[in-house]
Amino acid sequence: MNQKIIKAAVRSLRVNQWMKNLAVFAPILFTGHFFDPALFWRTFWTFIVFCLLSSSSYLLNDIIDAPLDRKHPVKKNRPIARGDLSVSLAIGLSIFLVIFGLGLAGFLSLGVFIMGGIFYLLHVAYSFLLKKMVLWDILGIAASFSIRAFAGEVATGYHLSIWLSFTVIFLSLFIASGKRRSELVAEGDKTRPVLDKYQKSLLNFYVSIFSVSTLISYAMFTYFAPAEDYGESLVNRLGPGWSSLVGRKWLMLTLIPVIMGFMRYAYLIFSSRETEQPEKVLTGDYTLLATVLIWGLMLVVIMYVI
Repeated sequence: MNQKIIKAAVRSLRVNQWMKNLAVFAPILFTGHFFDPALFWRTFWTFIVFCLLSSSSYLLNDIIDAPLDRKHPVKKNRPIARGDLSVSLAIGLSIFLVIFGLGLAGFLSLGVFIMGGIFYLLHVAYSFLLKKMVLWDILGIAASFSIRAFAGEVATGYHLSIWLSFTVIFLSLFIASGKRRSELVAEGDKTRPVLDKYQKSLLNFYVSIFSVSTLISYAMFTYFAPAEDYGESLVNRLGPGWSSLVGRKWLMLTLIPVIMGFMRYAYLIFSSRETEQPEKVLTGDYTLLATVLIWGLMLVVIMYVI
């Protein structure tokens, strides 16, 4: 196998999209167990499982979409569409990754294996059927995001609060709706026939309602997150009762970067087509990346330091 084929195969794995799988860390992050070594490594290997399965599904999707990808100004450069990676080799690599991924999942636990299987079957259904069905395509994309977070719960036994679960679901729907809107505005239905069944006004409505739902759900999570014993922290030194009064309510401060992040992402949705690839937006737009990093830093300090 020559170097050109190896590079084409690596490109087809879409390593840059593996960041979506970081959602599996959400349960241990938000329950205060992120720095527990056993839980961290268990979650890490679950992350690897979903990276393998997602790359396998990307290969399958690129094989199916190759004829349409050749009409797309950017996707025409994908290795399979351009002919740099043969279909037979792509199929073999896809099969290897799914077997390896599910094998690793089974080694971790039956629950992770089941979640991995559901995740992969959803992607297969999406590649062959769901992406051709109006509304179901958005729900399929959103379900893919959500399953990752819930797989982290299964892997560790720690669960997201109900409000945080709603946040994950609505955020997934928001991202999926924004992705479809950007595709509709940029290319119409030339490279994705299902877009012919959407109207921009409908997708605008979806983006708006799911963004509001996400913000409200996250705000409720920050408000109702249980107060913890802060021992000899500054909060306790302020006087009796301050720990329970203030407590985890400090999490409400993280709403500031979250709101700023939504405002920036919405700006990108309505002013450009870049949100066709959410992971590219996060790494390419420094304003949005900064808000995410600030949010993450605030979250860690409030939950693990104060």
